[in-house]
Amino acid sequence: MLTALKSLRKKSHLFSCIPPDMKTLLSFIIALSALYPAIAAESKPNIVIIFIDDMGYADIGPFGATKQKTPHLDKMASEGMKLTSFYAAPVCSVSRAQLLTGSYGPRIDVPSVYFPAGKNGLNPKEITIAERLKELGYATMCIGKWHLGDQPEFLPTKQGFDHYFGIPYSNDMQVKSSETGERVLPLLRDDKVADLLTDEEQRQIVERYTDEAVNFITKNKDKPFFLYLPHTAIHTPIYPGKAFQGKSQNGRVGDWIEELDWSTGKVLDTLRDLKIASNTLVIFTSDNGPWLIKQADSGSAGPLRGGKGSTWEGGVRVPTIAWWPGKIEANTTVDAVTGTIDLLPTAVSLAGGELPEQPVIDGRDISDIILGKTTESSREAQYYFSGFELQAVRQGPWKLALVPQRETMGRGVAPDAQTKKPRLYNLDDEIGEVTNVAFEHPEIVAKLTALAEKMKSEICGNSPTARRPAGKVENPVMLYPTEPRKKRGAKDKK
Repeated sequence: MLTALKSLRKKSHLFSCIPPDMKTLLSFIIALSALYPAIAAESKPNIVIIFIDDMGYADIGPFGATKQKTPHLDKMASEGMKLTSFYAAPVCSVSRAQLLTGSYGPRIDVPSVYFPAGKNGLNPKEITIAERLKELGYATMCIGKWHLGDQPEFLPTKQGFDHYFGIPYSNDMQVKSSETGERVLPLLRDDKVADLLTDEEQRQIVERYTDEAVNFITKNKDKPFFLYLPHTAIHTPIYPGKAFQGKSQNGRVGDWIEELDWSTGKVLDTLRDLKIASNTLVIFTSDNGPWLIKQADSGSAGPLRGGKGSTWEGGVRVPTIAWWPGKIEANTTVDAVTGTIDLLPTAVSLAGGELPEQPVIDGRDISDIILGKTTESSREAQYYFSGFELQAVRQGPWKLALVPQRETMGRGVAPDAQTKKPRLYNLDDEIGEVTNVAFEHPEIVAKLTALAEKMKSEICGNSPTARRPAGKVENPVMLYPTEPRKKRGAKDKK
């Protein structure tokens, strides 16, 4: 219609035949049409997801940290919303797959951690959050740790991202270069190795990621964009930038957390300076809990039990802040069950899109929660997986542990969790998961057991009814020339 009106306006002999009042109205409509692209862009919010590696529930100020200072995150929380029951997964690759696809790891056949030159990765047929937003007109970029397969078929540029800059797996997966003889990590630009980083050069990685993020935001400020910023930090080995060494009162890990706070501040300041903060949703969260066996180099889960690699709360409940000036009410806290699987449907909804019924995803749109319209979770339950095993299920305050759970990666099962009988915890009454109240609430045990059995039939065991296949390549290779490696034994697996 607008095109037809513009055409009529150009044909002055026809336009002159229209009554004066109608001319005024048509001129107004034509003028308004010139603004349509800007209006359309404004209606689609920018989405930024900052994803930290191995950060525990109590590692930042808004969630209780005192030994390291996080003023930018403190401000972000004071201007936004804390999500205090936000869940990831026990380990790196699974958590990233869940965020990008909106599905639990077992549903998409991503049960554990990927290693360099592995055969498996996130199936290219999976439709990621980047692909969904790209279809809606978004510019997309991934900056940081990918960890969903390092073969060309699995890289971000094959999963909906226009560009990629980062290390494709964990920073402790160094392999000796045959050219230099040094243990290095590949730094990729899109799908090519741009640099080989020595351990000491990891000190620059947060700054380099941050500069890339600022450049991407600046370049795309006039159109909707999706920035996925999965940091390498604070995974061990710990390498804070030189400007942050010795700055905190919590050793190297505290120093690196303070550098991440600085990085987040740079991203938020860029959005403010470009005057697009009011049209940008920023989510700050972590991929799993702290790796407790690393002791001084480990983060903290605070009041939560367990750590990375476990399905206790400390392994999967992560510190999360949602920030969107003018849209999210300042200084608010919501304890509704939410998680990484909810980010895809939420982003698509906010961008004005709709998800098809297939493929099935487990996440739900939580935009009403972050926009203050409800405090109730839109999901039936939260399911806790370790590999393909469903270990626990939560609904409301009730968490039912179905099997013995190890305390953290590298540690075994505590005596009070050895029993094979289901254990029931009330997380509202006792967040530390110590007192088993299953005997007092048999009806809750029965209800959660039924939910668990239904989910297990779908995606667990040897005959799942709704599990999609992993991606696989036949002849994987390293991304750069390396010295021959010893065969990896069971003790090397993470």
